[in-house]
Amino acid sequence: MTHVSPAQKQSGSGGNGPAAASKALYGGTGSRRITVRDISAAKERGEKWPMLTAYDAMTASVFDQAGIPVMLVGDSMGNCHLGYESTVPVTMDEMTLLSAAVVRGTRRALIVGDLPFGSYQEGPVQALRNATRLIKDAGVGAVKLEGGERSAHQIELLVQAGIPVMAHVGLTPQSVNAFGGYPVQGRGEEAAQQLLRDAKAVQDAGAFAVVLELVPAELAAEVTRSLHIPTVGIGAGPDCDAQVLVWTDMAGMTEGRVPRFVKQYAQLRQSLGDAARAFAEDVVGGAYPAAEHSFR
Repeated sequence: MTHVSPAQKQSGSGGNGPAAASKALYGGTGSRRITVRDISAAKERGEKWPMLTAYDAMTASVFDQAGIPVMLVGDSMGNCHLGYESTVPVTMDEMTLLSAAVVRGTRRALIVGDLPFGSYQEGPVQALRNATRLIKDAGVGAVKLEGGERSAHQIELLVQAGIPVMAHVGLTPQSVNAFGGYPVQGRGEEAAQQLLRDAKAVQDAGAFAVVLELVPAELAAEVTRSLHIPTVGIGAGPDCDAQVLVWTDMAGMTEGRVPRFVKQYAQLRQSLGDAARAFAEDVVGGAYPAAEHSFR
């Protein structure tokens, strides 16, 4: 009997091969994991696709069953799952734990694990060590790291080692202290040219896709036309090859204002609050548990 590891499941080996799934990323079916080759093929045929963040097995299973083809276990968990003020405090232990949970909760989606702040900035060897941990211990199918030209050497070594890399340029939240907030990136000729150089640098280093965050729509469209790898937009206009949102923003779980680029498709915070209040009122009033909820 052949043992199939989590990493093999992620890459598609041990399944029924490419013929087991339709070509479409969203809405396709099959018994194997989506791979970076599927992502590249979608770019070639002009297919747009959605990506959501996920941080736990139950939520990830819902998105997997809904057909979301790519999920990012983002360091955004710091803000919306762990209670930090930014993504900066997120650790490799936290990232590994939650990435493994998302992998266990899914069957088809390509799971991408973020490399958190401080896990790759020292250089390529540090990046390889921590990316290997996400691949081996969590079972993700790819990793993501921030930075363009400054991260090209890290990307190159990871790809040479057989680790697929999703890059991230434009607004890079791990640099919040340097940016002094979350400003739109690439405005002005010099900034636009630097962003183009960053995008081409990560492509040349071997990244299979690149996230463009908080970038003017026209510039994001130019970048998308210039690259042969897919662009994944978040606050980067409609012309990117894919779009990603933090799931708590998308589903209306986030309290207070959300970024301008967010469209909320539900109001789960209100729904959960209503459910909690209804439960509490039933307990206080003696309506729960009723006879049908009790044993004899």
